Amino acid sequence: MFKPGDKAVYPGHGVGEVVGIEHTEVAGQRQSFYVLKMLEKNGGRFLIPINKIGQVGLREIISEDDVRQVYAILKEKDISVDSTTWNRRYREYMEKIKTGSVFEIAEVLRDLYLLKGDKDLSFGERKMLDTARSLLIKELAFAKGVTEQDIENDLKKIFNIPENPPKMSEISEKPEKKKKEEPKKLVE
Repeated sequence: MFKPGDKAVYPGHGVGEVVGIEHTEVAGQRQSFYVLKMLEKNGGRFLIPINKIGQVGLREIISEDDVRQVYAILKEKDISVDSTTWNRRYREYMEKIKTGSVFEIAEVLRDLYLLKGDKDLSFGERKMLDTARSLLIKELAFAKGVTEQDIENDLKKIFNIPENPPKMSEISEKPEKKKKEEPKKLVE
């Protein structure tokens, strides 16, 4: 049971704060809802039926032990990323993210970072990597009581991401072509 002021994780959406409880008449029956305000910049507001929190997967922020387990999952490198097509992988990863399990999200993030090291990710996979990263960073920051930047730095260390990656302009600049010089005329 949550109370106003509690932080909660809403699967696929991230961390939110329970800002109240509303009672509404729905189909002739009085129902109670948690009012969950998401903590993202453009965070929405959700009404979640109190009697269905198990079905929708609303849960508390993870514990310190769970944080250690998430970091262990992220650090696993001896796994084989499935060689199925990107769209099948996308569906499987999306299902994992929808479960709301922080461990499943950590697996998705790890697998996509490992895959990214081997080949270019599809647009959908890059978007999913960002989604998994965002969901995980927000929850880990709350669970550890640190900033999101601290978690971002942890991920950079785990996945060997350079602190200041080169700018696209530095990567894609082509060397200037030399102009052909006119042959010199010999003076007689």
